[in-house]
Amino acid sequence: MPDWLKDAVFYEIYPQTYCDSNGDGIGDINGIISKLDYVKSLGCNAIWLNPVYDSPFMDAGYDVRNYYKVAERYGTNDDLKRLFEIAHKKDIKILLDLVPGHTSDQNEWFRQSKKAEMNEYSGRYIWTDSVWEAPPQYKFLCGITDRDGNYMVNFFSSQPALNYGFNNITHPAWQKSPSDPDCIATVEALKDIMRYWLDMGCDGFRVDMADSLVKNEDGEKPETCKIWKNVREMLDKDYPDAAIISEWCNPKVSIGAGFHSDFYLDHDNNGYRILFREKDNKTGECKAVFAKNGKGDITKFLDEYIDDLKGTKGKGYISFITCNHDTPRMTKMFTPLEAKIAYSFVFLTPGVPFLYYGDEIGMSFMEGLKSKEGGYSRTGTRTPMQWDSSENHGFSTASSDKLYLPVDTSENAVTVESQIDDPDSMLNTIKRVIALRHENKDLQADGDFEVVYAKKNTYPFIFKRGKFLIAVNPTEKEQSAPFTFECDPVFNIGKSCDNGKKLTMMPQSLSVLKIK
Repeated sequence: MPDWLKDAVFYEIYPQTYCDSNGDGIGDINGIISKLDYVKSLGCNAIWLNPVYDSPFMDAGYDVRNYYKVAERYGTNDDLKRLFEIAHKKDIKILLDLVPGHTSDQNEWFRQSKKAEMNEYSGRYIWTDSVWEAPPQYKFLCGITDRDGNYMVNFFSSQPALNYGFNNITHPAWQKSPSDPDCIATVEALKDIMRYWLDMGCDGFRVDMADSLVKNEDGEKPETCKIWKNVREMLDKDYPDAAIISEWCNPKVSIGAGFHSDFYLDHDNNGYRILFREKDNKTGECKAVFAKNGKGDITKFLDEYIDDLKGTKGKGYISFITCNHDTPRMTKMFTPLEAKIAYSFVFLTPGVPFLYYGDEIGMSFMEGLKSKEGGYSRTGTRTPMQWDSSENHGFSTASSDKLYLPVDTSENAVTVESQIDDPDSMLNTIKRVIALRHENKDLQADGDFEVVYAKKNTYPFIFKRGKFLIAVNPTEKEQSAPFTFECDPVFNIGKSCDNGKKLTMMPQSLSVLKIK
């Protein structure tokens, strides 16, 4: 386990829309380099960088054309190496985004695989043995290559699925076992990609759709887990300080498979949704725990979360996110104050937290945008970073019609510049809570988590992390709970008071209290 993860706070950067250094309307690596001091000022000591590989950008770079080359719009391989070097001088780690399950249909591997003549790449992707066979339970593209067969895609039609085999083989004529030489060759190609960038200086990988490798595999996905265990063996032997973090949202399985941490994502009926996104399916009314209407149920979250914590204790971490590039920003449903409390909570939980760019200033989800590079409903979360009051909020000097996506030009558009001198701003609140985490091991990744007060359909929620109590009342009403600890407040949003027998939380408040 890389020791640096214990105190890591990640910042996710969507490179297209973070900072444009050359005025072409698209963010780039040199723009990111220019903002490293800002990232450090937040208290973030690690970055997750969304894909920067060469791509036709049918899916914003998650359709990789060349795993070994930086996309021209972002810069060069040398620029990325320089980013690693400068970030390391500032004690900032960099994770690249690894896309292991599929490539672009323009990838050279696929160009070779679709040829009628058999070659070393013929088995790199999943093909039926005849153009007339396309089982309906899978997604295939049919009749568009010289090769006599149809190929499986993982999601978008431009993303042919790499071949890691099938756990349950139902069509033996073309479905391969994970132990087949072609499937083993795919795993080895994946490891070669990882070695290339680790040797260049990256500190590990966030792994896209990490559970999607072996097909026709349910439950705990044992064959996919074997692949990641094999990767972890390579890392432990040759790159022991490198981290891998999975997009899986099943930490007991993924961490058991070798990942150091697993994302807690917005999935149907899970704990993350219950905290921040839950709605009534019929009325659309918000029922999230952190909503001000007070209609959430913290016990529904805890039933899942505590079980996952126990199952991963001492083995790996759970990664809370404020948001990511696939998820509507919390400000789509929450007011700025609701979001401020929710974001602060993220940094006070165990595990390795992730801050999505712009959330530190409360950027809005921009409604009604035309889909860009496969963004569709996610596009409004991917808009340019809002730095200041200059043209395009300081993101780019390009004319507005040349921007990758439009900037938020509304009257209430937030910026770093407008918040930096306001001690109560979202920006400075996030800085303070991250600093508090760094200063106290009890609040870091492997610190304990103990529920002090949590009742069904009741507020506040109080939990203990070592010598600290964290009390949360997101509702618009004053809330109280039995309380017998003697404490000093060290961080507050809103106010709390202790009369010796109970803790009273003012409306929409969060307090971190140090036990005497």
